[in-house]
Amino acid sequence: MSEPLQLGYNSNGLSGLHASEAVELLAGIGYDGIAITLDRGFLNPLDARCETELAGVKASLERFRFRCVIETGARFLLDSQVKHEPTLVSPAAEGRSRRVDFLRRAVDIAAELRADCVSLWSGAVRDGAGDREAMERLIGGLIATLEHASIRGVLIGFEPEPGMLIDTLSRFGDLVDELEERKADVSRLRLTVDIGHLHCQGEVPIVDEIGRWRDSIVNIHLEDMRAGIHEHLMFGEGEIDFPPVIAILSQIGYAGLVNVELSRHGQDALAARRAYNYLRPLVDAAAGKR
Repeated sequence: MSEPLQLGYNSNGLSGLHASEAVELLAGIGYDGIAITLDRGFLNPLDARCETELAGVKASLERFRFRCVIETGARFLLDSQVKHEPTLVSPAAEGRSRRVDFLRRAVDIAAELRADCVSLWSGAVRDGAGDREAMERLIGGLIATLEHASIRGVLIGFEPEPGMLIDTLSRFGDLVDELEERKADVSRLRLTVDIGHLHCQGEVPIVDEIGRWRDSIVNIHLEDMRAGIHEHLMFGEGEIDFPPVIAILSQIGYAGLVNVELSRHGQDALAARRAYNYLRPLVDAAAGKR
């Protein structure tokens, strides 16, 4: 009998709660950790009140013996008008610099909270730039972020995201190869795998992909999804067969958090509990518990 996987919940699905409140809520349900999406009103590193809030979050994590990861996918934090912008592939150098500054702040928060990693993505190419130009933009900002992560002793979990420059696990492999060719330090670079994204984009069988990338995975996102439709759904509302997914994560000895990501359920106060009640039996069965 192995140790059960540890379940977390992404704060982007807990609208209206402060970080410490979210930790207490999730601990009461039975979760083991939280994926903290830095955002307005939720440990915002661009807000002067962040340092005070950070101390409270750290105390809450310690009180409930909670693990955490730091997520950087807030939709309108850096630009209130354009979703996710600016990114590491935005055309303006000033915009890319603002993203790097934000990511460095995220790394600093992760170091303070002893987070498993900082999770990030490339961004979408919106200006028609070719692959080569977009990749150059991404690599420049990513190297700067990795350098800061190395100084702070923080891992980076890179998430392939549908519609972005790096959208698949294969493209992530291409990115790592290019970084290594340039002699960049990739010792802190790992992988965030979103199970729904794999199904959405046809990166299947999912269990095979997890097995292939097992040594790189530091963070898991979990939600249901339908093929070809990038919409995060409650478990049972999509097409994914979850018992084999949970089983393979247990079999490979995955030691990170398995973080439910229901970003469109922020107004559903019961979503976190429903997700937990669905996953808990699967996790216990995979660990050999009855």
